[in-house]
Amino acid sequence: MGMEMMQKNRIGIIGCGNPLMGNDGAGILVMQRFEGRYPGVDAIDGGTGGFGLIPLMEGYEKVVIVDAMTGIGSHIGDVVVFETPPSPDLPACALHDVGIGDAVTMAHELGYVTEVVTIGIEVGDIRAFSQDIDPAVEGGVRVAEKEVLRVLQEWAGESDGAFTCGDEESGSRSPSSGRGNSQVRR
Repeated sequence: MGMEMMQKNRIGIIGCGNPLMGNDGAGILVMQRFEGRYPGVDAIDGGTGGFGLIPLMEGYEKVVIVDAMTGIGSHIGDVVVFETPPSPDLPACALHDVGIGDAVTMAHELGYVTEVVTIGIEVGDIRAFSQDIDPAVEGGVRVAEKEVLRVLQEWAGESDGAFTCGDEESGSRSPSSGRGNSQVRR
């Protein structure tokens, strides 16, 4: 008997971070909002990222990685969408053994995945051994969720709303004391 490959969906959403370190769990919170939500989309716990991300991307046509980052925004809760791998020079990657940008580049070179978008949430200070998330970061989680939905809609070539925000509260409050900044870096 041959070994059977597990059938995967064509899109993966990988959330990175450590929920026991306060704001660092932001990427996991975004990923959890997509668990079982859409057919053809897998929500994957990426742990604390690094080299462990590479095999998680294998077999997916497209991947969104969401992670807490530092030094990418002007305010806590700002969201940045990286359409190309984040620079390894960003301080955002300092918490992992290898940065997300490096992991994405390696996955591309190994042929594991064709397209990856990384969404970073500016979290400011990361507190050790805390499950508390700053309100501004919670707002950033909601903005990041909307950015993931936007990416899914782009990939599906849809504007009719097949991928929609199922949470009525999702857009009701803005992060960063009303700033709600989101930007795309190509």
